[in-house]
Amino acid sequence: MPQESHLGEFLRARREQVRPEDLGLPAGGSRRVAGLRREEVALLAGVSTDYYVRLEQGRERNPSAQVLDALAHGLALDDDATTHLHRLARPVPARRRRARRREQVSPNLLRLVDGWPGTPALVLGRCLDVLAHNALGEALFAGHTHSGDLVRLVFLDPDAREFYPDWERVAVNTVGGLRTAAGIDPDDPQLIETVGELSVKSADFRRLWARHDIRQKTHETKRFRHPQVGELVLSYEALTVNSAPGQQLVVYQAEPGSASEAALALLGSLAAG
Repeated sequence: MPQESHLGEFLRARREQVRPEDLGLPAGGSRRVAGLRREEVALLAGVSTDYYVRLEQGRERNPSAQVLDALAHGLALDDDATTHLHRLARPVPARRRRARRREQVSPNLLRLVDGWPGTPALVLGRCLDVLAHNALGEALFAGHTHSGDLVRLVFLDPDAREFYPDWERVAVNTVGGLRTAAGIDPDDPQLIETVGELSVKSADFRRLWARHDIRQKTHETKRFRHPQVGELVLSYEALTVNSAPGQQLVVYQAEPGSASEAALALLGSLAAG
């Protein structure tokens, strides 16, 4: 799909998510569209309706940075979504694509995660597949059909909603993270394969993918219901791997002195045994 079509799709999807009353616009009357009308976005961004329509239709391909910032303000986009908008409008020139090799994790990074025996740690690839883990990271996600792929685990594993008590929030954030990868390289064959398979097999994925939400994986508190040790409440930090663009190091921790810390220690003992 042409890059300008990605931009138009994103603008249309985000427009449909904004309620007029949230931006001080009258919501009354029978509205034939979900969210904002095109002319309302144009008014909020300070551009003509015709110009905005051409953007959504892909007929205007060179919006300025100022126009993009105005659109982000009019659509109430957060920082991650605004960055994504600029990336769609100013794509890196396509280079001749070489056959992409399987992502590799550096030996130094592997030694680092293995040096944290009491802390679950994963290295994720650009499509949130698990490239490496330490023993406790493996134990945390073990026992699922798709333990090695966090996107497929959420949407295709039969026990995903049991494993993630807050499944809807996890699903929204997971799709948002995958959308971030799509903005960086929408023609990535692995991404296309992943989105295609999930779109066919999961109605929930199709619903959330159509929203064009952007969620940069950074930090969060997440609940797990582990089959061996029960409920765990863990916070995580996601760190970019500068030596391997697209990879992320994700490290989980329990609150000191909490029941989750005791459960995590028990899980470590079971994994070691």
